[in-house]
Amino acid sequence: MDALEEESFTLPFSYASDAELDAMVGYLEDIIMDDEFQLLQRNFMGKYYREFEDTEENKLTYMAIFNKYISLVEKHIEEQKLERTPGFNMEAFTTTLQLHKDEVAGDISDMLLTFTDFLAFKEIVLVVTSLCQSSSVPASQNNLWP
Repeated sequence: MDALEEESFTLPFSYASDAELDAMVGYLEDIIMDDEFQLLQRNFMGKYYREFEDTEENKLTYMAIFNKYISLVEKHIEEQKLERTPGFNMEAFTTTLQLHKDEVAGDISDMLLTFTDFLAFKEIVLVVTSLCQSSSVPASQNNLWP
Protein backbone atom coordinates (compact mmCIF):
# COMPACT_ATOMS: atom_id res chain seq x y z
CA MET A 1 0.00 0.00 0.00
CA ASP A 2 2.88 2.41 0.80
CA ALA A 3 4.42 1.86 -2.64
CA LEU A 4 1.12 2.76 -4.30
CA GLU A 5 0.79 5.93 -2.22
CA GLU A 6 4.39 6.89 -3.00
CA GLU A 7 3.82 6.32 -6.74
CA SER A 8 0.70 8.48 -6.69
CA PHE A 9 2.60 11.20 -4.86
CA THR A 10 5.41 11.33 -7.43
CA LEU A 11 3.26 11.36 -10.59
CA PRO A 12 2.38 15.07 -10.50
CA PHE A 13 6.09 15.92 -10.41
CA SER A 14 7.09 14.02 -13.55
CA TYR A 15 5.73 13.01 -16.90
CA ALA A 16 4.35 9.50 -16.62
CA SER A 17 4.74 8.07 -20.11
CA ASP A 18 7.44 7.82 -22.76
CA ALA A 19 5.04 9.41 -25.24
CA GLU A 20 4.63 12.48 -23.02
CA LEU A 21 8.38 12.74 -22.55
CA ASP A 22 8.98 12.38 -26.30
CA ALA A 23 6.41 15.10 -27.01
CA MET A 24 7.95 17.46 -24.45
CA VAL A 25 11.47 16.88 -25.78
CA GLY A 26 10.14 17.46 -29.31
CA TYR A 27 8.67 20.79 -28.22
CA LEU A 28 11.96 21.68 -26.55
CA GLU A 29 13.88 20.84 -29.69
CA ASP A 30 11.51 23.02 -31.74
CA ILE A 31 12.02 25.89 -29.31
CA ILE A 32 15.81 25.79 -29.25
CA MET A 33 16.07 25.40 -33.02
CA ASP A 34 13.67 28.30 -33.64
CA ASP A 35 15.13 31.51 -35.08
CA GLU A 36 13.84 33.50 -32.10
CA PHE A 37 15.82 31.37 -29.66
CA GLN A 38 18.92 31.46 -31.86
CA LEU A 39 18.72 35.25 -31.97
CA LEU A 40 18.27 35.38 -28.20
CA GLN A 41 21.49 33.39 -27.77
CA ARG A 42 23.45 35.37 -30.37
CA ASN A 43 22.46 38.64 -28.74
CA PHE A 44 23.46 37.34 -25.32
CA MET A 45 26.82 36.08 -26.60
CA GLY A 46 27.36 39.34 -28.47
CA LYS A 47 26.92 41.23 -25.23
CA TYR A 48 29.10 39.07 -22.98
CA TYR A 49 31.64 37.02 -24.95
CA ARG A 50 34.43 39.58 -24.45
CA GLU A 51 34.20 39.12 -20.68
CA PHE A 52 35.63 35.58 -20.78
CA GLU A 53 39.28 34.55 -20.92
CA ASP A 54 40.67 31.10 -21.68
CA THR A 55 42.25 30.51 -18.27
CA GLU A 56 41.61 27.98 -15.55
CA GLU A 57 40.78 30.73 -13.09
CA ASN A 58 37.17 31.87 -13.19
CA LYS A 59 36.27 35.45 -12.41
CA LEU A 60 33.29 36.17 -10.19
CA THR A 61 31.65 37.98 -13.10
CA TYR A 62 31.47 34.69 -15.04
CA MET A 63 28.97 33.21 -12.61
CA ALA A 64 26.83 36.35 -12.71
CA ILE A 65 26.77 36.16 -16.52
CA PHE A 66 25.99 32.44 -16.38
CA ASN A 67 23.09 33.09 -14.01
CA LYS A 68 21.73 35.79 -16.33
CA TYR A 69 21.96 33.32 -19.20
CA ILE A 70 20.12 30.61 -17.29
CA SER A 71 17.36 33.03 -16.29
CA LEU A 72 16.98 34.32 -19.84
CA VAL A 73 16.89 30.86 -21.40
CA GLU A 74 14.61 29.31 -18.78
CA LYS A 75 12.16 32.19 -19.07
CA HIS A 76 12.06 31.90 -22.86
CA ILE A 77 11.68 28.12 -22.83
CA GLU A 78 8.98 28.21 -20.17
CA GLU A 79 7.00 30.89 -22.04
CA GLN A 80 7.22 28.92 -25.27
CA LYS A 81 6.34 25.63 -23.57
CA LEU A 82 3.31 27.22 -21.90
CA GLU A 83 2.09 28.44 -25.28
CA ARG A 84 2.37 24.92 -26.68
CA THR A 85 1.37 22.98 -23.57
CA PRO A 86 -1.11 24.68 -21.23
CA GLY A 87 -0.40 23.70 -17.64
CA PHE A 88 3.27 23.03 -18.36
CA ASN A 89 5.38 22.78 -15.21
CA MET A 90 9.09 23.58 -15.73
CA GLU A 91 10.13 21.96 -12.46
CA ALA A 92 8.39 18.69 -13.35
CA PHE A 93 9.85 18.78 -16.86
CA THR A 94 13.38 19.39 -15.57
CA THR A 95 13.04 16.57 -13.06
CA THR A 96 11.78 14.20 -15.75
CA LEU A 97 14.62 15.14 -18.10
CA GLN A 98 17.16 14.47 -15.37
CA LEU A 99 15.61 11.07 -14.68
CA HIS A 100 15.61 10.17 -18.40
CA LYS A 101 18.74 12.01 -19.56
CA ASP A 102 20.14 8.86 -21.23
CA GLU A 103 17.05 8.70 -23.46
CA VAL A 104 17.35 12.27 -24.78
CA ALA A 105 19.11 12.80 -28.13
CA GLY A 106 22.75 13.91 -27.92
CA ASP A 107 22.31 17.37 -29.47
CA ILE A 108 19.45 18.25 -27.15
CA SER A 109 21.30 16.82 -24.17
CA ASP A 110 24.42 18.86 -25.04
CA MET A 111 22.38 22.04 -25.37
CA LEU A 112 20.62 21.39 -22.06
CA LEU A 113 23.98 20.85 -20.43
CA THR A 114 24.97 24.44 -21.27
CA PHE A 115 21.86 25.57 -19.41
CA THR A 116 22.87 23.83 -16.21
CA ASP A 117 26.63 23.29 -16.25
CA PHE A 118 28.85 26.35 -15.83
CA LEU A 119 31.94 24.73 -17.34
CA ALA A 120 30.02 23.65 -20.45
CA PHE A 121 28.66 27.19 -20.77
CA LYS A 122 32.14 28.70 -20.38
CA GLU A 123 33.51 26.35 -23.03
CA ILE A 124 30.83 27.48 -25.50
CA VAL A 125 31.51 31.15 -24.72
CA LEU A 126 35.24 30.60 -25.27
CA VAL A 127 34.53 28.98 -28.65
CA VAL A 128 32.39 31.96 -29.60
CA THR A 129 35.09 34.34 -28.33
CA SER A 130 37.77 32.56 -30.33
CA LEU A 131 35.71 32.52 -33.51
CA CYS A 132 34.74 36.17 -33.15
CA GLN A 133 38.32 37.24 -32.57
CA SER A 134 39.57 35.33 -35.59
CA SER A 135 36.79 36.56 -37.88
CA SER A 136 36.37 40.11 -36.48
CA VAL A 137 32.59 39.61 -36.60
CA PRO A 138 30.65 40.15 -33.34
CA ALA A 139 28.71 37.16 -32.04
CA SER A 140 25.46 39.08 -32.32
CA GLN A 141 25.93 39.31 -36.09
CA ASN A 142 27.00 35.74 -36.68
CA ASN A 143 25.39 32.39 -36.02
CA LEU A 144 28.32 30.95 -34.09
CA TRP A 145 26.36 28.91 -31.60
CA PRO A 146 27.63 25.33 -32.02
